[in-house]
Amino acid sequence: MEDEISPESRDLGRALCIITGASKGFGRTLAFQLSCLLKPRSVLMLVARTTEQLNQVKEDIITLYGGQNQLEVRCVQADLEKKDGVEKMVQAAKETSVSDMDHLLLINNAASLGDVSRFALTFTDPAEVNRYLSLNVSGALSLTAGVLQAFPRRLGLRRSVVNISSLCALKPFPSWVLYCTGKAARDMMFRVLAAEEPDVRVLSYAPGPLDTDMQLQARRSSGDLQLRRSFCSMFSEGQLISCEESGAKLIKLLLDDDFLSGAHLDFYEL
Repeated sequence: MEDEISPESRDLGRALCIITGASKGFGRTLAFQLSCLLKPRSVLMLVARTTEQLNQVKEDIITLYGGQNQLEVRCVQADLEKKDGVEKMVQAAKETSVSDMDHLLLINNAASLGDVSRFALTFTDPAEVNRYLSLNVSGALSLTAGVLQAFPRRLGLRRSVVNISSLCALKPFPSWVLYCTGKAARDMMFRVLAAEEPDVRVLSYAPGPLDTDMQLQARRSSGDLQLRRSFCSMFSEGQLISCEESGAKLIKLLLDDDFLSGAHLDFYEL
């Protein structure tokens, strides 16, 4: 995974780096890629619902990078759909001591696809919709607010927040009403954050159609037949993007740090 990163001698500082949804897919890849770009004595905090997978990611990262750069890797098992999970994560961040920390980096990657087998007119139960939005919108906002409150603005501290977005934040996909709604809401949420907190570097990054379990679910379950055929065609023709390739573009954005705060940037635009 590390081979996808440019060998330029740049780094992301002595950081507390938090990645949600870090046990698999894009979050897991980012954990590996970021590990080699954090200064010694940084802390990498991995968050997900599943402890076993998180611990495996931690062990693999420590084997690869932990000794050479004194990286501390911490795992937090938390369900960010629930208030207790968000509070547990924020408390874990507060208890983290990074001496001379100069960068707080929060990557909001945790998300779910939702039920993409049905169309908008079938979602008549507000409780079902609210359950989806709890993780994908409410949890992301509450976690971001809690972490930024825990590490307020101070001289010498760079604070960066990344929202893993999607083309679905901008374009309607039939039978994907929950996912499109969640992604659109998150994009606007982080645009507002950028306007309210000008010292915080905020980025919504759309990683493109990644070759992940979520894409497999999309190919198998999408209720819109044309959309399902399109995804199947992309898969069979090798047009899906690897997590490593997309992650490298995101990391270059973070290293260059010249994007407009609050911007939505897409893999294909870079």
